[in-house]
Amino acid sequence: MKILIIEDDKYISAFLRVSLEKEDYEVLVGKDATEGMFLFSSYHPDIVLLDLGLPDRDGGEVIREIRQMSETPVIVVSSRSQEAEKVAALDAGAIDYVTKPFHMGELLARIRVMERLLIKLTLSHPEEEQFVCDWLTVDFEKRRVLVDGQEVHLTPYEYKLLCIMIRNRGKVLTYNYIIKELYGYESGGAEGVRVFMSNLRRKIEKDLTQPRFILTEVGIGYRWNDQ
Repeated sequence: MKILIIEDDKYISAFLRVSLEKEDYEVLVGKDATEGMFLFSSYHPDIVLLDLGLPDRDGGEVIREIRQMSETPVIVVSSRSQEAEKVAALDAGAIDYVTKPFHMGELLARIRVMERLLIKLTLSHPEEEQFVCDWLTVDFEKRRVLVDGQEVHLTPYEYKLLCIMIRNRGKVLTYNYIIKELYGYESGGAEGVRVFMSNLRRKIEKDLTQPRFILTEVGIGYRWNDQ
């Protein structure tokens, strides 16, 4: 497993490198956005650990640039702790957010979650080969999603979220249940789920004011409309 660290604080990046190499990860380190993106394009890491406060560019821009090229999981490791900043990073395409100062044990656990999820995303899908409802078609075998016969692009997490909802159609799914199914652990808030759900809805629903497929259960979670 290859991990790219994009961090301008040389003490933090050195600590992360040593800690990760002790766990037998291959580690690359970029001291700013420019070097980080060069390493990303050259070595294609499996996971990116990204600081938002970089000297040459904001980390949010880096996330968006990565997302234009790849669905590689990005874990933000930042001292920015405001909810709005976390939501903005998740909305840009980050998968997880760890606030500095952090415990290395927790970060390692989150990295292991990403490893397991990467395996699940490539191997698992619902038992049925295809799901068709009104204008939506999901081909699980080919991992294709079509709206009115036109293929739409979903990120790995959006696709997994869609599979979770279809597999449990008709059931009310709580935020905690979705978080556990999506990430593999129960910690964390619901803001990331809301971001992914909002993006998914924009891609498969025709009228966001009257959604056909994904209904919101206020204060609880979501339900796939099986009517």
